[in-house]
Amino acid sequence: MINVSNLKKKIGDVQALDDLSFTAENGQITGLLGPNGAGKTTCLRTLFGLLKADEGFAEIENINVATDPIAAKQQLGLFPDPFGLYERLTPREYIQYYAELSGLSSTEAKLATTDVITQLSLEDIADRRCKGFSQGQRMKTALAQAIVHKPSNIILDEPTRGLDVMSTRQLRDCLQALKAQGHCVLFSSHVMQEVAALCDKVIVMAKGKVVAEGSPQELCQITGKESLEDAFIALIGTDEGIAA
Repeated sequence: MINVSNLKKKIGDVQALDDLSFTAENGQITGLLGPNGAGKTTCLRTLFGLLKADEGFAEIENINVATDPIAAKQQLGLFPDPFGLYERLTPREYIQYYAELSGLSSTEAKLATTDVITQLSLEDIADRRCKGFSQGQRMKTALAQAIVHKPSNIILDEPTRGLDVMSTRQLRDCLQALKAQGHCVLFSSHVMQEVAALCDKVIVMAKGKVVAEGSPQELCQITGKESLEDAFIALIGTDEGIAA
Protein backbone atom coordinates (compact mmCIF):
# COMPACT_ATOMS: atom_id res chain seq x y z
CA MET A 1 0.00 0.00 0.00
CA ILE A 2 1.14 3.54 -0.79
CA ASN A 3 0.05 6.40 1.43
CA VAL A 4 0.64 10.06 0.57
CA SER A 5 -0.21 12.54 3.32
CA ASN A 6 -0.24 16.34 3.00
CA LEU A 7 2.76 16.47 0.65
CA LYS A 8 4.05 19.91 -0.22
CA LYS A 9 6.93 20.55 -2.61
CA LYS A 10 8.03 23.82 -4.14
CA ILE A 11 10.35 23.76 -7.16
CA GLY A 12 11.67 27.23 -7.83
CA ASP A 13 8.66 29.52 -7.78
CA VAL A 14 6.22 26.72 -8.58
CA GLN A 15 4.20 24.96 -5.89
CA ALA A 16 4.44 21.52 -7.51
CA LEU A 17 2.66 19.68 -4.67
CA ASP A 18 0.16 21.53 -2.52
CA ASP A 19 -1.11 19.48 0.44
CA LEU A 20 -1.47 16.34 -1.69
CA SER A 21 -3.02 13.30 -0.01
CA PHE A 22 -4.23 9.94 -1.35
CA THR A 23 -3.93 6.19 -0.81
CA ALA A 24 -3.22 3.43 -3.35
CA GLU A 25 -4.34 0.01 -2.12
CA ASN A 26 -2.87 -3.46 -2.59
CA GLY A 27 -4.64 -5.56 -5.23
CA GLN A 28 -5.68 -2.45 -7.14
CA ILE A 29 -4.44 -0.33 -10.04
CA THR A 30 -4.52 3.36 -9.16
CA GLY A 31 -4.05 6.03 -11.82
CA LEU A 32 -2.80 9.58 -11.44
CA LEU A 33 -4.53 11.73 -14.03
CA GLY A 34 -3.92 15.41 -14.60
CA PRO A 35 -2.82 18.03 -17.11
CA ASN A 36 0.81 18.89 -17.72
CA GLY A 37 2.21 20.56 -14.63
CA ALA A 38 -0.34 18.98 -12.27
CA GLY A 39 2.44 17.47 -10.13
CA LYS A 40 2.12 13.80 -11.12
CA THR A 41 5.79 13.19 -11.86
CA THR A 42 6.88 15.24 -8.83
CA CYS A 43 4.66 13.05 -6.68
CA LEU A 44 6.11 9.82 -8.08
CA ARG A 45 9.68 11.07 -7.73
CA THR A 46 9.00 11.97 -4.11
CA LEU A 47 7.61 8.49 -3.50
CA PHE A 48 10.77 6.92 -4.88
CA GLY A 49 13.00 9.20 -2.82
CA LEU A 50 14.39 11.18 -5.76
CA LEU A 51 12.89 14.37 -4.33
CA LYS A 52 12.43 15.40 -0.70
CA ALA A 53 9.10 16.89 0.32
CA ASP A 54 9.03 20.28 2.03
CA GLU A 55 6.15 19.15 4.24
CA GLY A 56 4.06 16.03 4.75
CA PHE A 57 5.16 12.44 4.25
CA ALA A 58 4.88 9.41 2.00
CA GLU A 59 4.77 5.78 3.15
CA ILE A 60 5.36 2.50 1.35
CA GLU A 61 3.86 -0.39 3.33
CA ASN A 62 3.85 1.90 6.40
CA ILE A 63 7.56 2.68 5.91
CA ASN A 64 8.35 6.40 5.77
CA VAL A 65 10.18 7.17 2.54
CA ALA A 66 12.12 10.08 4.04
CA THR A 67 13.25 8.46 7.30
CA ASP A 68 13.91 4.90 6.06
CA PRO A 69 14.50 5.21 2.30
CA ILE A 70 16.33 1.90 1.79
CA ALA A 71 13.62 -0.19 3.44
CA ALA A 72 10.93 1.73 1.54
CA LYS A 73 12.65 1.19 -1.82
CA GLN A 74 12.85 -2.54 -1.17
CA GLN A 75 9.03 -2.54 -1.14
CA LEU A 76 8.89 -0.56 -4.37
CA GLY A 77 9.50 -1.36 -8.02
CA LEU A 78 10.08 1.49 -10.47
CA PHE A 79 9.35 0.88 -14.14
CA PRO A 80 12.10 2.71 -16.05
CA ASP A 81 12.12 4.08 -19.58
CA PRO A 82 12.31 0.93 -21.76
CA PHE A 83 14.43 2.85 -24.25
CA GLY A 84 17.08 3.50 -21.60
CA LEU A 85 18.28 -0.10 -21.23
CA TYR A 86 22.01 -0.83 -21.09
CA GLU A 87 22.30 -2.24 -24.60
CA ARG A 88 25.59 -4.05 -24.01
CA LEU A 89 24.03 -6.20 -21.29
CA THR A 90 21.74 -9.16 -21.75
CA PRO A 91 18.35 -9.10 -19.99
CA ARG A 92 19.66 -11.70 -17.55
CA GLU A 93 22.67 -9.54 -16.65
CA TYR A 94 20.58 -6.36 -16.50
CA ILE A 95 17.85 -7.86 -14.31
CA GLN A 96 20.27 -9.59 -11.94
CA TYR A 97 22.26 -6.37 -11.51
CA TYR A 98 19.15 -4.51 -10.36
CA ALA A 99 18.09 -7.41 -8.17
CA GLU A 100 21.34 -7.06 -6.24
CA LEU A 101 20.91 -3.28 -6.08
CA SER A 102 17.54 -3.94 -4.47
CA GLY A 103 19.20 -5.84 -1.61
CA LEU A 104 19.23 -9.46 -2.78
CA SER A 105 22.38 -11.53 -2.35
CA SER A 106 24.13 -12.80 -5.48
CA THR A 107 22.55 -16.23 -5.10
CA GLU A 108 19.09 -14.80 -4.37
CA ALA A 109 19.39 -12.39 -7.30
CA LYS A 110 20.29 -15.20 -9.69
CA LEU A 111 17.29 -17.29 -8.62
CA ALA A 112 14.93 -14.29 -8.68
CA THR A 113 16.17 -13.36 -12.16
CA THR A 114 15.46 -16.85 -13.47
CA ASP A 115 11.97 -16.73 -11.93
CA VAL A 116 11.03 -13.38 -13.46
CA ILE A 117 12.41 -14.37 -16.87
CA THR A 118 10.06 -17.36 -16.78
CA GLN A 119 7.16 -15.26 -15.45
CA LEU A 120 7.41 -12.78 -18.34
CA SER A 121 8.34 -15.40 -20.99
CA LEU A 122 11.75 -13.89 -21.71
CA GLU A 123 13.63 -17.17 -22.10
CA ASP A 124 14.23 -16.76 -25.84
CA ILE A 125 16.00 -13.40 -25.44
CA ALA A 126 17.39 -13.68 -21.90
CA ASP A 127 20.99 -14.15 -23.04
CA ARG A 128 21.00 -11.85 -26.04
CA ARG A 129 22.34 -8.30 -25.76
CA CYS A 130 19.59 -5.73 -25.50
CA LYS A 131 20.85 -3.77 -28.53
CA GLY A 132 18.40 -4.21 -31.37
CA PHE A 133 15.50 -5.33 -29.18
CA SER A 134 11.94 -4.55 -30.28
CA GLN A 135 9.76 -2.23 -28.21
CA GLY A 136 7.97 -5.19 -26.66
CA GLN A 137 11.23 -6.92 -25.72
CA ARG A 138 12.54 -3.73 -24.14
CA MET A 139 9.30 -3.20 -22.24
CA LYS A 140 9.31 -6.72 -20.79
CA THR A 141 12.97 -6.43 -19.78
CA ALA A 142 12.31 -3.10 -18.06
CA LEU A 143 9.28 -4.51 -16.24
CA ALA A 144 11.29 -7.57 -15.16
CA GLN A 145 13.87 -5.25 -13.61
CA ALA A 146 11.09 -3.47 -11.69
CA ILE A 147 9.54 -6.60 -10.19
CA VAL A 148 12.52 -8.97 -9.84
CA HIS A 149 12.85 -8.35 -6.09
CA LYS A 150 9.11 -9.04 -5.64
CA PRO A 151 8.12 -5.59 -4.39
CA SER A 152 4.64 -5.09 -2.99
CA ASN A 153 4.23 -1.89 -4.99
CA ILE A 154 5.01 -0.91 -8.58
CA ILE A 155 5.23 2.69 -9.83
CA LEU A 156 5.05 3.64 -13.51
CA ASP A 157 5.28 7.16 -14.97
CA GLU A 158 3.48 7.27 -18.33
CA PRO A 159 4.50 3.67 -19.02
CA THR A 160 3.08 3.35 -22.55
CA ARG A 161 4.77 6.48 -23.89
CA GLY A 162 6.57 5.53 -27.09
CA LEU A 163 5.28 1.94 -27.13
CA ASP A 164 3.50 0.45 -30.14
CA VAL A 165 0.03 -1.09 -29.92
CA MET A 166 1.21 -4.66 -29.27
CA SER A 167 3.72 -3.60 -26.60
CA THR A 168 1.05 -1.48 -24.91
CA ARG A 169 -1.33 -4.45 -24.85
CA GLN A 170 1.38 -6.70 -23.39
CA LEU A 171 2.12 -4.16 -20.66
CA ARG A 172 -1.56 -3.87 -19.78
CA ASP A 173 -1.80 -7.65 -19.46
CA CYS A 174 1.26 -7.66 -17.19
CA LEU A 175 -0.23 -4.97 -14.96
CA GLN A 176 -3.51 -6.86 -14.67
CA ALA A 177 -1.55 -9.97 -13.66
CA LEU A 178 0.36 -8.02 -10.99
CA LYS A 179 -2.93 -6.68 -9.64
CA ALA A 180 -4.34 -10.23 -9.51
CA GLN A 181 -1.29 -11.28 -7.48
CA GLY A 182 -2.15 -8.62 -4.88
CA HIS A 183 0.34 -5.92 -5.84
CA CYS A 184 -0.35 -2.22 -5.55
CA VAL A 185 0.13 -0.64 -8.98
CA LEU A 186 0.33 3.16 -9.26
CA PHE A 187 0.85 4.89 -12.58
CA SER A 188 0.44 8.26 -14.25
CA SER A 189 -0.92 8.65 -17.74
CA HIS A 190 -2.40 11.09 -20.22
CA VAL A 191 -4.21 8.33 -22.12
CA MET A 192 -7.85 8.36 -21.04
CA GLN A 193 -8.67 5.03 -22.67
CA GLU A 194 -5.79 3.41 -20.80
CA VAL A 195 -6.87 4.81 -17.44
CA ALA A 196 -10.52 3.91 -17.99
CA ALA A 197 -9.66 0.33 -18.98
CA LEU A 198 -7.10 -0.41 -16.27
CA CYS A 199 -7.79 1.59 -13.14
CA ASP A 200 -9.82 0.61 -10.12
CA LYS A 201 -9.30 4.12 -8.74
CA VAL A 202 -8.35 7.38 -10.40
CA ILE A 203 -6.77 10.33 -8.59
CA VAL A 204 -7.48 13.49 -10.57
CA MET A 205 -4.79 16.11 -9.92
CA ALA A 206 -4.52 19.80 -10.78
CA LYS A 207 -2.00 22.35 -9.49
CA GLY A 208 -0.51 19.86 -7.03
CA LYS A 209 -3.83 18.99 -5.38
CA VAL A 210 -6.39 16.19 -5.55
CA VAL A 211 -9.45 17.49 -7.37
CA ALA A 212 -11.43 14.26 -7.22
CA GLU A 213 -10.97 10.52 -6.77
CA GLY A 214 -12.96 7.40 -7.47
CA SER A 215 -13.41 4.70 -10.08
CA PRO A 216 -13.74 5.86 -13.71
CA GLN A 217 -17.46 5.08 -13.47
CA GLU A 218 -17.84 7.07 -10.25
CA LEU A 219 -16.11 10.10 -11.77
CA CYS A 220 -18.50 9.96 -14.71
CA GLN A 221 -21.47 9.77 -12.31
CA ILE A 222 -20.19 12.69 -10.22
CA THR A 223 -19.89 14.93 -13.28
CA GLY A 224 -22.86 13.58 -15.21
CA LYS A 225 -20.64 12.74 -18.17
CA GLU A 226 -20.56 9.60 -20.29
CA SER A 227 -16.79 9.38 -20.87
CA LEU A 228 -13.81 9.71 -18.56
CA GLU A 229 -12.34 12.37 -20.85
CA ASP A 230 -15.43 14.56 -20.51
CA ALA A 231 -15.52 13.94 -16.76
CA PHE A 232 -11.84 14.89 -16.48
CA ILE A 233 -12.33 18.19 -18.31
CA ALA A 234 -15.38 18.98 -16.19
CA LEU A 235 -13.41 18.34 -13.00
CA ILE A 236 -10.32 20.42 -13.77
CA GLY A 237 -11.70 23.09 -16.10
CA THR A 238 -11.69 23.39 -19.89
CA ASP A 239 -8.47 25.39 -20.24
CA GLU A 240 -6.34 22.97 -18.25
CA GLY A 241 -8.05 19.98 -19.84
CA ILE A 242 -6.95 21.12 -23.30
CA ALA A 243 -3.38 21.48 -22.00
CA ALA A 244 -3.32 17.81 -21.07
